[in-house]
Amino acid sequence: MIEVLAQLSRGPVFLAGEMLECGIVFTNPLSSTSASSEMLAWASAQIHCQFHSSESRVALPPSDDSKHDVQAANETVFVPNRGERGQCILSTPPKILFCDLRLDPGESKSYSYCETLPVDGPPSFRGQSVKYVYKLTIGCQRVNSPIKLLRVPFRVLVLHGLKDYQFPQDEVVAPSNPFLEEEEGVKKDSRLADLATELLMAATSRRSLHVYNISNSRGKVGKFGIFKTVYKIGEDILGTFNFSEGDIPCLQYSVSLQTEESIQEEFQRRHGQPVSYSTHARHQESCLHTARSSFSLPVPLSSTPGFTTNIVSLKWRLHFEFVTSRESGEAHTVPENQSETITWTGVEQIEVDTFSWDLPIKVLPTNPVLASYVSQFSSTNSITI
Repeated sequence: MIEVLAQLSRGPVFLAGEMLECGIVFTNPLSSTSASSEMLAWASAQIHCQFHSSESRVALPPSDDSKHDVQAANETVFVPNRGERGQCILSTPPKILFCDLRLDPGESKSYSYCETLPVDGPPSFRGQSVKYVYKLTIGCQRVNSPIKLLRVPFRVLVLHGLKDYQFPQDEVVAPSNPFLEEEEGVKKDSRLADLATELLMAATSRRSLHVYNISNSRGKVGKFGIFKTVYKIGEDILGTFNFSEGDIPCLQYSVSLQTEESIQEEFQRRHGQPVSYSTHARHQESCLHTARSSFSLPVPLSSTPGFTTNIVSLKWRLHFEFVTSRESGEAHTVPENQSETITWTGVEQIEVDTFSWDLPIKVLPTNPVLASYVSQFSSTNSITI
């Protein structure tokens, strides 16, 4: 019996273009029932992205991936997505970890797998119509035995702009510590993370007050103000309402943070099929006789930033719903010299109008280390062979 343990060194979330590092340990544990050496013929590792789609919403051409689902006992072909649903749309070249490994009782061997994540792939996404799932698969085999697969799922964030950036060839442009030895791959990976942080800060730190008039067919309801429309996942969206200048009383409003998942026309199962919406946060408030109001909606760290592929498009928006009165509501005031107690009771029935409005916003990735704290994936996985 051999135990195989795989651990992602930094966490389960990465930016496309970053280097993924995984430590893999093969151990022959001490056991009272068996004290013999164990042999493995080979082990390899490979990263792949698996695509899943809803058959009722997405029409895809047939795939030939099904021919790899069945494995012969003596087959030695390493197929990392064997037995999985969907199609493998992206994979890195396989890397051999070892051949002919012998482990004595209690002995362990450690290997390091490093691979740069492709920059032209989609982000990790679990939607209503499609899913993109990334996995690191370690395959190993005993002689005359089936291949065993250990899969380590992880999350990929895609930041547009990193793909086209060219790092300067002159290494002296940035100060370095001559007492620290740093590998070239680690240097480039560190520069990539720094560049991503700078691009995100530049895109999301710009603030300029945007004011929108809120009105319906009967007149002006109020104003809405927001300081920016570009956010990172994990940020809070702040907005303010001013109803003091409105002619139509607003009884209630709600704001929902939503994603819009649409299938490209050529892959739609039915022509003109509706777009799928998902709500990630919502704020609702009664605001009769309220002059000003505000809200704060968090963009979940676990959500997927907006993106577009040849099959699906994901966009973000703020969805507003307003309930207004058909009658002009006068605010009740108490005279200064009023000596008797006055009780005011709200009406039991009132005629209302409802209308909605959508404000598109842009949501970008964040630091992958920060996103790792709320990831559903574990950095460590293991199997026993």
